[in-house]
Amino acid sequence: MPLDEDLAAFLELVQKSVICGETTPMHLLTPEKARLDYDLSTQILDVSGPAVASVTEISILCRDGGLINARLYKPIEFAQVTVPRPVLLYFHGGGYCIGGLESHDSLCRSLAALTPCYVLNVAYRLAPEYRFPTAVQDAQDAYRWVVSTGAEYSLDPSRLAVGGDSVGGTLATGLTITAREEMWPQPVCQILLYPCTSAWQDTESHRRFAQGYLLEEKTLQWMFMNYLRDKPDRTDWRFAPLQTDNLCNLAPAFLLLAEFDPLLDEGIEYADKMKAAGVSTRVKIYPGMIHDFARLGNIVNEAHQVRKDIADVLASTFYSN
Repeated sequence: MPLDEDLAAFLELVQKSVICGETTPMHLLTPEKARLDYDLSTQILDVSGPAVASVTEISILCRDGGLINARLYKPIEFAQVTVPRPVLLYFHGGGYCIGGLESHDSLCRSLAALTPCYVLNVAYRLAPEYRFPTAVQDAQDAYRWVVSTGAEYSLDPSRLAVGGDSVGGTLATGLTITAREEMWPQPVCQILLYPCTSAWQDTESHRRFAQGYLLEEKTLQWMFMNYLRDKPDRTDWRFAPLQTDNLCNLAPAFLLLAEFDPLLDEGIEYADKMKAAGVSTRVKIYPGMIHDFARLGNIVNEAHQVRKDIADVLASTFYSN
């Protein structure tokens, strides 16, 4: 299928803006400026999220004594409920350098409302101020917080799913591996929205979509260079899950991929490797879509559809019994 017409028009405007000098490519910006531009663009590119019963700001204590912020969305259906209810622990994308609670507010609100379930959106610490493996450890600490403390917020740790987009998907699937290794409770499912899984960005989809499809090769490498400390980090499975030798006994996975995304091939490869390891794995490739399309609600209708697809899988998982 060809690139979606609305996305093609949007990408043409983006390219013209760069050529005319109105916009600076992200890899030429400071991380601080890139974060500001990313959050500001969200207000233009994405729809406002649906109403929820409440939004609670939470601070989570990490192993190094630092604090990370998180935002808990309570759906309207749970407004008068105090018994524990299912929760999605969500990690935003942004190459470990940008993104946060505001950039993914609409997406998390939608998942809370559509499922319905609690959604805990975690603002793990960003690079280059906090390099690998800080984001990984923050994700692990957030997971352990839900398991140990979530009941105080009416969260049911026995119905805990993990999910994320792009590098947030990397963090989410990494949690399932860590949970198995550390003998923590395994989540009930993993929702992986165009995750980063490979140590090297050398697949055919990376070559085909290296420029002009929103997530550009130079930007991706700029992000990874800010995040990684040295060359060995790149082949650490916590950065590149495809590097792990063992994907057995992990939570069922739902991978949602985009046809015109540089990360397409590595997402398919990771799904195939999980299937080979016996993990229940479902893959859906959205034709005509690009990386980050789930946050382009003002550009494409598929942004709503992918949220509904995720919510359907979560609802089936949480309420199957």
